[in-house]
Amino acid sequence: MRKITLSRKTSETDIKITLDLDGKGQFNNDTGIEFFDHMLDSFAKHGYFDLEVKAKGDVGVDDHHTVEDVGILLGEVYNKAIGDKKGIKRMAHAIVPMDDALATIAVDISGRSYSVLSIGFNKPKVGDLSTENVEHFFESFANSARININAKVEGENDHHKIEALFKSFARALKDASTIEHDSIPSTKGIL
Repeated sequence: MRKITLSRKTSETDIKITLDLDGKGQFNNDTGIEFFDHMLDSFAKHGYFDLEVKAKGDVGVDDHHTVEDVGILLGEVYNKAIGDKKGIKRMAHAIVPMDDALATIAVDISGRSYSVLSIGFNKPKVGDLSTENVEHFFESFANSARININAKVEGENDHHKIEALFKSFARALKDASTIEHDSIPSTKGIL
């Protein structure tokens, strides 16, 4: 069973996340940032992950600490849930359109963290989410999950661009996490 619950508490945030990699796309997310919750819901639904995120953060200051710490903890939860990586597909990609937007994400569950993100936005905010924190979320996730993420998005509408990114990320991550054999997918023998 690839289901994990972890918590993270700092002076800026208090977060608890449960992730089931083999779920049905059920979600219950409350970060205090409505648009971010919408993106986490979309991530769960399109990745067929069961996801529950409960976060209290200093959103009165701004949304940075909450988005960053959710990215860090969600990456840690993913890393624990994927386990020894035995049998996983390991690498995958997804291309997702949403109206005018097109997002492409490739992932490698390599045990090494790296992110290359070409995801500029037109406005400083979408709803109550600062667009600069979208990139920060993906970087934080990649670092703590110890995976590679290469992402790009194009389009005009920032809402569509961000949503396409989260959907594309969910589909690529689900595909890469799929168990399809019984060995470690690495010439080094470990990940």
